[in-house]
Amino acid sequence: MATMKLGSKAEIFQLEGQTWKCTTELVSDVVVEVGEMSFHLHKFPLLNRSGLLQKMISDFHGEDGKACALQLQDIPGGAKAFELVAKFCYDVKIEMNALNVVGLRCAAEYLRMTEDYVGGNLILQTEHFLNEVFNSWKDSIKALESCEGVLPHAEELHIVSRCINSLASKACSDPNLFGWSSVGRTSMKSPGGSALWNGIVAEETPRSTGADWWYEDASFLSLPLFKRLILAMEAKGMKPDNIAGALMFYARRFLPCLSRNSSFRDGTARITPGASVSAPSESDQRIVLEEIVGLLPMKKGVTSTKFLLGMLRTTMILHASPSSRENLEKRIGVQLDEAALEDLLIPNLGYSVETLYDVDCVQRILDHFMLADQSMVAASPGIVDEGQLMTSSPSLTPMTMVAKLIDGYLAEVAPDGNLKLPKFQSLAAVVPDYARPLDDGIYRAIDIYLKSHPWLTESEREQLCRLMNCQKLSLEACTHAAQNERLPLRVVVQVLFFEQLRLRTSIAGWFFVSDNMENSHAPHGNIMLPKNNHGTIQAEVTQDQKENDHQVGVEDMRMRVSELEKECLSMKQEIEKLGKPKNGWNIFSKKFGFGVKSQPTLHAK
Repeated sequence: MATMKLGSKAEIFQLEGQTWKCTTELVSDVVVEVGEMSFHLHKFPLLNRSGLLQKMISDFHGEDGKACALQLQDIPGGAKAFELVAKFCYDVKIEMNALNVVGLRCAAEYLRMTEDYVGGNLILQTEHFLNEVFNSWKDSIKALESCEGVLPHAEELHIVSRCINSLASKACSDPNLFGWSSVGRTSMKSPGGSALWNGIVAEETPRSTGADWWYEDASFLSLPLFKRLILAMEAKGMKPDNIAGALMFYARRFLPCLSRNSSFRDGTARITPGASVSAPSESDQRIVLEEIVGLLPMKKGVTSTKFLLGMLRTTMILHASPSSRENLEKRIGVQLDEAALEDLLIPNLGYSVETLYDVDCVQRILDHFMLADQSMVAASPGIVDEGQLMTSSPSLTPMTMVAKLIDGYLAEVAPDGNLKLPKFQSLAAVVPDYARPLDDGIYRAIDIYLKSHPWLTESEREQLCRLMNCQKLSLEACTHAAQNERLPLRVVVQVLFFEQLRLRTSIAGWFFVSDNMENSHAPHGNIMLPKNNHGTIQAEVTQDQKENDHQVGVEDMRMRVSELEKECLSMKQEIEKLGKPKNGWNIFSKKFGFGVKSQPTLHAK
């Protein structure tokens, strides 16, 4: 930290309780009261330096024989600042540094210690030192922090704005290029790392770190000063990523809820190491949160979705303003594809708690995502219909990730007995059908919901099952669904029908491949064979190899057909065990060909 020494005389002041006394032989003729401290001084050194004290002394009319008594209750910096002023007036050695120079400068202005009274007065000396302070990042930070105690006076003297401009310029530039001392509280002093030049002691410049080197120092500022610093950095072209990083660092320092375990299911709230022990009051946290939300850059992706969801949960805990909540929901919605399921499980902390998790909040976030996705699609002239959407991987990927996320969320909230069917349906229906390559996820969520809500009517269960597409269930899901007692009969039959359809399609595909292979073996087929250098015809693959490959393919297909027939038979038997009417099953089987047996030749060797 830079320092400057003023004065040449040895210490002549002595503190006795709440009283400072000058130990010279002359009797004190003026007493200055500053707060609870009393300063027994002499008129001449004060008259020679301060215009205000000169006027006060000349205007004082007291009893003869008694010392002049002056009151300086409004002096910036209080008794500590006036102690340095008094020593300066007596030419006693004092040391200015980044922590006391602001208060001393404001006190000098208050006392009118200008060059009109004596050359090299305190105003000039403090201004010279402030210019040195502004050359150092860490000294500028300390000076800005010290402005808090004398804020109105520091504002009038433009010290605050000068500190902020200095800091913003340094943060937006590479410290290594200018040799700034960029690491403040975390830097380690090296032995012998100081040099004396013109009365100024400057420490050796510590090494710089990454782009976040200034986050911690800035986090010690009060919210109003921190906000002004961030706005100044934005005006000077600071990257949004760095702005967002500083805001996240500041929020984690003053909002303890963000540092806690994000998991709500285990009911724990573990504080991470390094978290602040003395948390700010709830009202102060609410103010910090709302200001941080307003300062976050609008650019997508610069603020992590995990942090935004943590802020949203904190907003609900602190009952922050609706505008802050809406702001966060929109930001999260734009980049919902980057969210994790555990962070999306926001507990319902409203005044009228119906469900365990805030499903309405997730519904709004999903709606924002869909609006953003539709806007992106509308801005892309190459995408005009759903068919093209399904073949366009760049636009499909975020939607697919969100579909998987929402299916997982629905499975997590489904066990809640208070979750109404319309809410479940509304959230699931927002995701378009093309976003789900497979419907196993939504089927799992539906199954959990049916298990946790056994009182649903047959009509409601059928309505719920319309959310999934039976044609898009995997083989494992189909097998499970065919044996699921909670599903309506109509859905089970649909599952079996589409599985049988897959079987018949597979068989038809096998016949097609088999016919092509037999045609390729015909002796009269027009097959062009290349000639070697000697003019003889040579086939790339021998006839024996072709026959072997054909035989292997036939055996594999026979095994596959046999497995599928067994699976269909097992599904049919399970349905009959459930007590469903056999006549309905027979009619359905005859209508769609379920009873048609496969060709006998498929099993012939």
